[in-house]
Amino acid sequence: MPTAFAGFPPEMVKFLRSLKRNNRREWFQPRKHLFEQHAKTPMLELIAAINAELAKFAPEYVTEPKNAVFRIYRDTRFSADKTPYKTHIAASFSRRGGERLGTGGFYFSISQDVIEVAAGLWHPDRDVTLLVRNHIAETHQELRRILGDKKSRKLAGELKGDALTRSPKGFDPAHPAAEFVKMKDWVLDVTLEASLATTPQLYPAIVERFRAMAPLLSYLNRPLMARKPAKDLLADHW
Repeated sequence: MPTAFAGFPPEMVKFLRSLKRNNRREWFQPRKHLFEQHAKTPMLELIAAINAELAKFAPEYVTEPKNAVFRIYRDTRFSADKTPYKTHIAASFSRRGGERLGTGGFYFSISQDVIEVAAGLWHPDRDVTLLVRNHIAETHQELRRILGDKKSRKLAGELKGDALTRSPKGFDPAHPAAEFVKMKDWVLDVTLEASLATTPQLYPAIVERFRAMAPLLSYLNRPLMARKPAKDLLADHW
């Protein structure tokens, strides 16, 4: 894979480290231009580079960079933590046409401490959860094949997520896929060394893991896309 992103400047790490110590508006506002220069602008460049690779193996997840990147501002309305800013930068790549259907997507974040790369369904709505559980119950052998791929497992890790202690209503506790049916999230989530952030290896490391996670994401989204109205499918085609 050709190098399309040289890495974040060291000033990005320095800025996030300082923000963690000075997480207040009075500190951030005079330095907002530093965030834009050293963190947000390179992040948009990284997302564009990742999009170029997604176009080759998961084109339906290519996302406009400005829509993919998360805001630095925290939503503190329902949180005991009232610090106004996130101390990491992150981006997500949603399935085109699946926003209203609750489909899963790809995600990565970068902080001074760790790089996180993930894909899957996180805290889906009740109707989405039921669709996915039924799908797993009916096609669990396919799921096991996907999760059993040694190369992918090495890169993407094990399936993670919160789970019920007992099988949900309507599902046989003795079902061979009960362990997966009981889950409330279905996510592949791995961490990388934070030092990668300022190197050319960051970009291929993220893409390589997205590629390994793509089969599971496609599997989880299949029952959700299947309920899509025909007119929306036609619109996507054109």
